[in-house]
Amino acid sequence: MDSRVRVRFAPSPTGYLHIGGVRTALFNWLWAKRNGGAFILRIEDTDQERSTPENERIILDSMRWLGLDWQEGPDVGGPNGPYRQMERLPIYAEFVEKLIGAKAAYRCYCTKEELDQQREALKKADPKAQFRYPGTCRDRTDRPDLPFVVRFRAPSEGVVTYRDKVFGEVTTPNSSQQDAVLVRKDGVPLYNLGSVVDDITMGITLVARGRDHMINTPPQILLYEALGAKVPEFAHLPMMLNQKGEKLSKRDGAVSVTEYRDLGVPPAGLLNYLVRFGWSYGDEEIFSLPDLTQKFDWERCGKGDGKFDQKKLTATVFEHLKQPALTSDDAYVAGVTPFLAARGLSASEPAIRAALPLYRERGQTFKESAELMDYLFRDPPELDEKARQKMLTPEKAPILADVATLLEGATDFTPAALDATFQAFLTERGLVMKDVAQPMRVALTGRTASPGLFEVAALLGKERSVARLRQAATQAAG
Repeated sequence: MDSRVRVRFAPSPTGYLHIGGVRTALFNWLWAKRNGGAFILRIEDTDQERSTPENERIILDSMRWLGLDWQEGPDVGGPNGPYRQMERLPIYAEFVEKLIGAKAAYRCYCTKEELDQQREALKKADPKAQFRYPGTCRDRTDRPDLPFVVRFRAPSEGVVTYRDKVFGEVTTPNSSQQDAVLVRKDGVPLYNLGSVVDDITMGITLVARGRDHMINTPPQILLYEALGAKVPEFAHLPMMLNQKGEKLSKRDGAVSVTEYRDLGVPPAGLLNYLVRFGWSYGDEEIFSLPDLTQKFDWERCGKGDGKFDQKKLTATVFEHLKQPALTSDDAYVAGVTPFLAARGLSASEPAIRAALPLYRERGQTFKESAELMDYLFRDPPELDEKARQKMLTPEKAPILADVATLLEGATDFTPAALDATFQAFLTERGLVMKDVAQPMRVALTGRTASPGLFEVAALLGKERSVARLRQAATQAAG
C-alpha cells in the first residue's frame, strides 16, 4: 500500500444520491485531487432489504454526471476489492476471528427475547435509564451450537482522544461505550466493523464525513487499536439543514442529484454551491472545479451547520451559466440540447451556438434556456393566446405586412443593419417603435418578452422572419 492520500466515499444503494452525500464526496474528492491521491468509491450494501442494483446504478451515474471520478470502485475494480460489502463477508469473518482471538470481541448467545425482557425490567425500574448490554456472555468459554452475534469487548476505563481536522481535539470517555454488536447472526457486519475493516484493507488515510458520524468515531478508533492498525485522520463536516434548522429531506424540495440533473442544473454549479457548506475562501463565492482543487484545504472549513437556500443555489448556478470561463460554449450546447429534444425540437449545434449570446444572461438552467429558445427552432412558434388577442389586432395587420415586405427587401440581415432600416421605415411612416415593437415580437416569437427584435430576426434568418410576419398579419386581419 503506498503512502499517498487515500480517501473514500461509501454510499448505501438504498435510494437516490442525496446532495448531502455529494458534499461529503466532493470534499474527499478535492482532497485527493489536491494531493495527487486516490479517491475510492465503495458500496455499503449490507441493508439487503433496501439495497438494489438499480440504486447502485443511479449512484454511479450521478457521480459520473457530477464529474467526481474515482480510481477504485465496483465498476473499475482495483487492488483492494471487492468494493461491495456483501462481496467482502469472508474478509470481515477473518478480522472478527482475529478480534475474538485477541479477546477484544466475543460471541454473544443472548436471544432477542432475553434482551427485550431485560430492557423492559430496566424501563420499569427507571423509565429514563438507557439500556446497556450487561456483558452476560463476556466470559463464556463454551461454544454451544446456537445462533450468536459478535460483540466488541469495550474498555470501561480511559478515554479516546483524536484531533479532528475540522473540530479540533475531541475526547470521549470509554465509560460511555458499551459492548456493541459487530456482526449479526447471519454474518453480516454492522456499520462500525464493516467501515473499519474496509478502511484498513483499502489503506484509507483520512475519513471525511458528516458530523452526525462523530458518535461512531470513538468505537471505530477502539477497533483500529484492537486490530493493531494505524488509525486514519478524521474530518467531520457540518450538517446541511433546512430553513427550520432540521436535517434536509425530500419534503424540503429537490435533494437528489438526479432531480437537479433533470432540472437542467449544470453539475459544476451544483458542486460550487455545495462546497460552500462548511468551506470558504475569503469573499470568493464562484469557483470552477480546477480552481477548487487548488484552493481546498481543511483549515478553511468551519464548524457551523448551514441552511439550504434555494435562491442562493439558483444564483450560483446562474453565474456558472453566464460565464463562458465556467460553462464553455461546447458545454452549454451539450447541456441544453437534451432539453430542446425533450420539447420535440431538433436543433443543430451551430444554431444553438449562435443563440447563446442572447440566452446566457437569461436562462437560469439549461432547461429554462431550452424553453426560452423554443421559438427559434419551432415553426410556427407556439403563440401565447393572450398576446395574440392583445397584439395581433386588425389595425396592426397592415403594419405587420409592411414590415414583412421591408425585411424581405433587406440586403444586410445583421442586427445593426436591420435596426437602421427599421428606423428609416418608422420615420417615413410617422410611427414610433412602441407602435410596432410588440406586435412584431409576438409575430416572431409568439411571446411578449424576448431578446432584442433585430437579434431575434437575425437568428431566425430572412425567410423565416418574413414568413412569421406575414402569417401574423393574416391572423391579425381575421
